[in-house]
Amino acid sequence: VQLQASGGGLVQPGGSLRLSCAVSGRIHSIDVMGWYRQALGEQRGLVAIITSSGSTNYADSVKGRFTISRDNTKNTAYLQMDGLSPEDTAVYYCYADLRSGYLQSTRRYWGQGTQVTVSS
Repeated sequence: VQLQASGGGLVQPGGSLRLSCAVSGRIHSIDVMGWYRQALGEQRGLVAIITSSGSTNYADSVKGRFTISRDNTKNTAYLQMDGLSPEDTAVYYCYADLRSGYLQSTRRYWGQGTQVTVSS
């Protein structure tokens, strides 16, 4: 199983970015997908999650600005980030809680991280 995160980059304050997280490999089912972020010198913190049925939850700091979604046919989650500020600068990591086989237990897999830099 591999998670490929993409879409990071440099953006000016107030701008937008869309992150993608594609899951590939042996997959039986994917439960929760989500995004964490880690700024330099800080601990990794939860940004947003989405369940297989589409229920979502967000960190207070991103509510109203970020939108998480997923395409179950593509095993891909997205994080639309609008109204970005320098405080959103961080490495963003996606994860997926999934079962790789019918008899396998659910396990968390992580993507490699993608850098988001908000600066003028």
